[in-house]
Amino acid sequence: MSVPFFNKTKILATVGPASNNEETLLNLIKAGANVFRLNFSHGNHEGHANVISLIRKINKENNLAIGILQDLQGPKIRVGEVENNGVEITPGDSITITNDPVIGTSALVSTVYQNLPNDVVPGDRILIDDGNLELVVNSSDGKNVNCSVIHGGLLKSRKGINLPNTKVSAPSLTEKDLEDLEFGLANEVDWIALSFVRSAEDIYDLRRRIKDAGKVCKIVAKIEKPEALDNIDEIIEATDAIMVARGDLGVEVPMQMVPLWQKKMVEKCKLACKPVIIATQMLESMIVNPRPTRAETNDVATAVLDGADAVMLSAETASGNFPVFAVKAMTSIITYIEQNAEIYHNLYKIPEDDKTFYSNNLILMAARLSRNVKAKAIVGITSSGFTGFRISSHRPMANVFVFTRNIPLITQLSLVWGVRAYYYESNVSTDATFNDIEKQLKADGHVREGDVIINTASMPLKAKGKTNMLKIHVVE
Repeated sequence: MSVPFFNKTKILATVGPASNNEETLLNLIKAGANVFRLNFSHGNHEGHANVISLIRKINKENNLAIGILQDLQGPKIRVGEVENNGVEITPGDSITITNDPVIGTSALVSTVYQNLPNDVVPGDRILIDDGNLELVVNSSDGKNVNCSVIHGGLLKSRKGINLPNTKVSAPSLTEKDLEDLEFGLANEVDWIALSFVRSAEDIYDLRRRIKDAGKVCKIVAKIEKPEALDNIDEIIEATDAIMVARGDLGVEVPMQMVPLWQKKMVEKCKLACKPVIIATQMLESMIVNPRPTRAETNDVATAVLDGADAVMLSAETASGNFPVFAVKAMTSIITYIEQNAEIYHNLYKIPEDDKTFYSNNLILMAARLSRNVKAKAIVGITSSGFTGFRISSHRPMANVFVFTRNIPLITQLSLVWGVRAYYYESNVSTDATFNDIEKQLKADGHVREGDVIINTASMPLKAKGKTNMLKIHVVE
């Protein structure tokens, strides 16, 4: 299923009941999906294992490199069970939240988070159901939290709780997350998304666990807490990628802050050579409608214009009525913007104190040269993936191809802007290697006679060092 043209901005599609079969997964890939997200807030290990098996089967049979992202639930705070699955709460009324397991009423509800009464203080806001319901804390005795209703409505079972003013003591990895992480590592997923990240230490803890398990999964830090914004530079440095999780973030901080923070995070990640994903409600209306709204179309287009590596679909593909249409809609928006807007050549200056100053400058020159000579492809030969991430960060108009002997890297790079990866292992000369690469790209329709390829590599190839060579080549 080789396609000469491909979008540079990648698409993550969440798998769920609407898409967890081989036919739909294949149709989502044909529509433009590059990475599949497995949401561990839902489903069980048996179901997720079946999806992983199907994705790998499709990859093998079609010579594809579709990535797999495991999204850990994190310390999601929820309301417990409520009678009749919903009770009306009224502004001005009093309501108590307890950590005892009770069936909720309009005056008393439970929470699954045992430390809630210890974390909150008088004056803290408690938001429920994406902020549709709002309470303010009056007092807490360590077991019960007495609140007043500010904004009322129907309070349903299992709805999420957000605590925008509260320092939550729960660790980023819950007991459930640790069990799910063990499953994900055993199944060698490509990316692991950590929910409710608050500091770089959350990332370091997860990375230690991955290393101790002898695995090489990469980490996505989900930004959805105000503490994460306070520590954003340290988090970006510690992680492998960022997800702008606008759902919870837009409840935890004032919603008007999210658009600017989205742009800030995209720019910071491009400079740090770390992929950045824009997520939540991108084509929300397509859960029930076959076409997106004009506002949603603008939202996806803005993410592409800003230079995000990837855009994500959640319920649209997991449980919606039109999962394939949603990916097709997203693909069409991406395609139009990429073909008609000035989004390329992010040729930023390399700081002189950069530890890989020479190598980074050479990659910058490769991106600049590709613009000047209108190259069709930039090629990187890498074991670590460093070159692929680095070339991508400059957002060249030329397609980026990475050739590597590092098999896990091939599917991991499916998340990175503009990059397609090939397996290649050879100890022959540099010229012979470049000839092999040209034949492969030519055979797959990516280049043809007269096209320009910019080759980068580390010489000698056997040393597997930093990129130190640049060569311009015209396809014969």
